[in-house]
Amino acid sequence: MKDPGLAGARVWLTGASSGIGEAMVPVLVDAGARVAISARRTEPLDALAATHPNRVVVVPCDVTDRAAVAAAARAVIAEFGGLDLAILNAGGSAPFSAAQFSTTPFTQVFGLNYFGVLHAVEAVLPTMQAQRSGHLAVISSASAYNPMASLTAYGASKAAISYTMDALRDELAPWHIDVSVVCPGFIRTPLTARNGRMPFLLEPDEAARRIVEGLAARRPEVHFPRRLTWPLKLVRRLPGPWRRALLRRVAPRRTMLD
Repeated sequence: MKDPGLAGARVWLTGASSGIGEAMVPVLVDAGARVAISARRTEPLDALAATHPNRVVVVPCDVTDRAAVAAAARAVIAEFGGLDLAILNAGGSAPFSAAQFSTTPFTQVFGLNYFGVLHAVEAVLPTMQAQRSGHLAVISSASAYNPMASLTAYGASKAAISYTMDALRDELAPWHIDVSVVCPGFIRTPLTARNGRMPFLLEPDEAARRIVEGLAARRPEVHFPRRLTWPLKLVRRLPGPWRRALLRRVAPRRTMLD
């Protein structure tokens, strides 16, 4: 059954070639949306679009390239005649070692997870403001709730984009533009394949379903699984030594890699 919250919606989804992004496409289509999908690799996008003829449009781009994102946004908006929902999902990580500290992984990860998102926000906001309607959804992470030693660069980028989008929410309210920040726990994707311990691991299909349901309801925050995310939220209030001891029990044993 089509969800009335997304029936007929014009959606742009970045990071659609694998993982959560790929899994969201059929859920969005089933909800009645028209979807433009973007990623750097064209082949998986074409294969995905072929399974949903006349419902999915391929618009490849690299979100770290500001000009390319602007061009992709123009193509999407021209195709649809406007834009109702931008799901900014493209993201990644990089190995980090305190023993050989370098700013390089932070530069790489923030270029994708933070500025890559803001490039897309910059590209679509004028259209949404002119429409006086729209919905921005950013895929952050439950790692944004608390610092975890094994997720240093990745978690910092996700905390930064969560903060930025939460701050933008009130600023965009006069244009009737909603902002949703999505904070999933551990999902079985190529990004997490090298992790050791991942408590309450979910499959991409289940994550996609929960995300789309939350966005259809225009929830400001979508977080799951609750048995992981609620404790992470509560742990923030504990004294430092207790908080760090508990977080060591849920942090992956290995840093996530692209």
